[in-house]
Amino acid sequence: MDTKENILILAKKTILSESESIAKLIDFIDFNFTEATQIIFNSKGRLIVTGIGKSAIIAQKMVATFNSTGTPSLFLHASEAIHGDLGMLQTDDVVICISKSGNSPEIKVLVPLLKRFGNQLIAITGNITSFLAKESHYVLNTTVDSEACRNNLAPTNSTTAQLVMGDALAVCLMEMRNFTSEDFAKFHPGGALGKKLLLSVKDMLENSMKPMVAPDTSIKKVIFEISEKRLGVTAVIENERVIGIITDGDIRRMLNENDTFTHLTAKDIMTKNPKMIQSTTMVTDALNILEDFAITQLIVVDNGEYKGVLHLHDILKEGIV
Repeated sequence: MDTKENILILAKKTILSESESIAKLIDFIDFNFTEATQIIFNSKGRLIVTGIGKSAIIAQKMVATFNSTGTPSLFLHASEAIHGDLGMLQTDDVVICISKSGNSPEIKVLVPLLKRFGNQLIAITGNITSFLAKESHYVLNTTVDSEACRNNLAPTNSTTAQLVMGDALAVCLMEMRNFTSEDFAKFHPGGALGKKLLLSVKDMLENSMKPMVAPDTSIKKVIFEISEKRLGVTAVIENERVIGIITDGDIRRMLNENDTFTHLTAKDIMTKNPKMIQSTTMVTDALNILEDFAITQLIVVDNGEYKGVLHLHDILKEGIV
């Protein structure tokens, strides 16, 4: 097992083994699954997900997925539950209990306590004849033929199957709730996806400079304005309206074409009718405009009033791209 070829073979064998186990789950999706999903959807309480060992880690991931997709959930560690954490359980909560064997000592202690509370209990287990399966209201079968490891011991195929079953539940619940990308963004405001869906141009301009010059401003002062505001651009304003834009590129072209620029003013080198957007524009839409026209700045105007400049670098700093 010390050769590169053998490592590659074993890695591919592991992936294939797990993928085959997942594929077989399709045959286990039945009315137990649909009824369990409807119970969760119609519940007025929360979804409590519990497990022990590696199944507890899978439970935590499920909780994270459920919470981020509109199903309020809590993780309950099976061993901690019998030492006080059962206090988190409320009357209308639905409980998912995850266990490969369904017969571990912790599960055998926990399940009767859960049933005493009267909550609906959903089992995710690889043993449909187990104590957990028999005592649960609904059973989601995650049986696998074997684990991926040679000794058939390390939880691999079984935990992957559990994870996929949880994802199937989450996706179905998302559809039933008509959960949109905008809803998802509300729960991920700090992430890249949340910013893509929630961040508007206005949010980017709160601390932004507003470079501006008059049409008759000298080129020297134009250069000074561009340099001072550090946006590589300035708007040209006449009667409180944007009539043009001057960029670093315009300055360079002017220097290449003229031996002296003392006779030139802003209106002589500005680009008329620059690309402009409103502050209510979503940043992702602004980014599309920048890319479509191969530019790095956009003038922001609301009802004719100049609000500032949106620069590509500011978007990049937000991690949206």
